[in-house]
Amino acid sequence: MKEKNIIIGIGELLWDVLPSGKKAGGAPVNFAFHASQTGADAYAISALGKDSLGDELLQELNNNGIKYLVEKVSYPTGTVDVKLDNGIPHYTINENVAWDYIPLTDTMKQLAVQADAICFGTLAQRNHVSRNTTIELLKLAENCVYKLYDINLRQHFYSKELIENSLLYANAFKINEEEIEILKDLFSLRMENEQVCHWFISQYNLKLVILTAGSSYSTVCTFGETSTIETPRINVADTVGAGDCFSGVLITSLLIGKTLAEAHRMAVNAAAHVCSFPGAWVKHTETITK
Repeated sequence: MKEKNIIIGIGELLWDVLPSGKKAGGAPVNFAFHASQTGADAYAISALGKDSLGDELLQELNNNGIKYLVEKVSYPTGTVDVKLDNGIPHYTINENVAWDYIPLTDTMKQLAVQADAICFGTLAQRNHVSRNTTIELLKLAENCVYKLYDINLRQHFYSKELIENSLLYANAFKINEEEIEILKDLFSLRMENEQVCHWFISQYNLKLVILTAGSSYSTVCTFGETSTIETPRINVADTVGAGDCFSGVLITSLLIGKTLAEAHRMAVNAAAHVCSFPGAWVKHTETITK
């Protein structure tokens, strides 16, 4: 029997180049970091370039205690230019980089078979290589309790077809207040936000849908239960990685048997804590235990 739940984040691993300097990040890796902070055996799956930026990122992973299955490929390590507007990040994401070419390895396959939760997104599926790796790992994860599709719509790197296909491999779905408006247009949905969440649950046979609305509130919906919590008022350094923290803590908490309301409250508190400090890899004040 496993002592800890095995959690995987598949996708982009990169440098967020902020006004204050570069910070290691990437949504699935952020998710894995925060899942590990809350007691899970979490791994990041990605690819880096055979360059100094890639070497530095591996060192950052090691320094922060993040386990990883990261391959070196013949493309540059990913970077994203981040500009902050009142603490809200705006991204310029460079293309044709290492995490677009994540190879499928036997070690990754073996880990996927054991996984209790997997988080994947839209961005790392913009290239067919990483998209195929993601899909194959999701197919292998037959015993996975949560396959979380954290949509993360960025720039022009998405389509309705890609979103629909991703939802077919998922059983959990995370969106934010900006993304839900895009989804309403793409799927021709004329209803309130909570109704949209329940529409996706019924349409795609999902276990849960997470909606984060920044400084206002967050809602977590299941087939028979809804939890809504106002966002705490804090001094915000930046919101980079806050949504990934929310997801990592929520999923880890649910896996160890917390109620929806308990898990939601833990996720809200942890995300607020992360927003109080710059960057995505902010350590939590306490670890979730059974």
